[in-house]
Amino acid sequence: MTETIATTPGLFPLPDWAKTRLGRLKGHQKHDLIDGSESAEVLETYEQARGEVIDAQRDAGVDRIVEGQLRWDDMLAHPLTINPAVETGGIVRYYDNNNFYRHPTVTEVPEPTGDIAADLTRAAQLAPTQSLQAVLPGPITLADLSTDACVNDTVEFHHVLAELLAGELADAPHIETLYLLEPSLVTTPPEEDLCVELAELYATVAAATDAEVVVHSYFGALAEQTHVYLVDADVAGMGVDIVADDREQTIYNAGEYGMADVMALGITDGQNTLVESAGTLVERVAWVFDQLPTADPTRLYPSTNTEPFYLPVSKHRQKLAAVAEAAAEVTEVGI
Repeated sequence: MTETIATTPGLFPLPDWAKTRLGRLKGHQKHDLIDGSESAEVLETYEQARGEVIDAQRDAGVDRIVEGQLRWDDMLAHPLTINPAVETGGIVRYYDNNNFYRHPTVTEVPEPTGDIAADLTRAAQLAPTQSLQAVLPGPITLADLSTDACVNDTVEFHHVLAELLAGELADAPHIETLYLLEPSLVTTPPEEDLCVELAELYATVAAATDAEVVVHSYFGALAEQTHVYLVDADVAGMGVDIVADDREQTIYNAGEYGMADVMALGITDGQNTLVESAGTLVERVAWVFDQLPTADPTRLYPSTNTEPFYLPVSKHRQKLAAVAEAAAEVTEVGI
């Protein structure tokens, strides 16, 4: 029987009080963004906010707790923009929306900073009895959001970043699940010379942890070639976007080429303030399995389709609760 685990891809919206306080403490300009050298007051504000979002996840009933990634001013580019081997350039658009990040240029091979592990350790201390989930950009996405000025070779650069991500997990506390967020697999499909590297790239990161690794793509369906190579990469879990308009292509890919043994489904819109009911989310899960009658994953992770920092805090928390309620209903009735 499939185990259903309510979760989230992380990157939460900051509580309003924290935004106000951090605006006063940090400012709002490019040079005020997080770079790993924050004052004690700034760090304490983030710590209070982290405690609040962990409590919110507990209250919502999700099964995997994330630390929230509240310090990630540069969204999925964060592991690079805080790294001393990187120069941050101008502000550029973050995918096809109205958010912006500092574009990182990697000027030398980056070493792990310990930043990710430190935040995960703080989360573990705040939620000692909860199952913890780590969130990182995948190497395809991290490379897509940055510029290589260190090795000047596309394939090698991706391996450099995979090693960096693995290194950032080295001192992390125990985690049950690792979500590797890979929207660029959809928005900038890798050429075949990079597709053939997917297995090794994800194996490098996965080797750094005992956690179950889920490669989660969103902003639409994967190209067929990308889907095939991701299945062949033999990752533990694959996540797909069931909210996107081209979800029929996702279903076609899964039916034609298969899926990983663990399936993650983005079933509620992380960018739209409309709060779908738990019943609607259950219907979306049922639709997937109606279309894929032979699918029998060992675990199913329902969540928002994208990172939810686009949402007001209140709407996000309602969506978290709806995902948790839907997961409980799916567990009760089966799929």
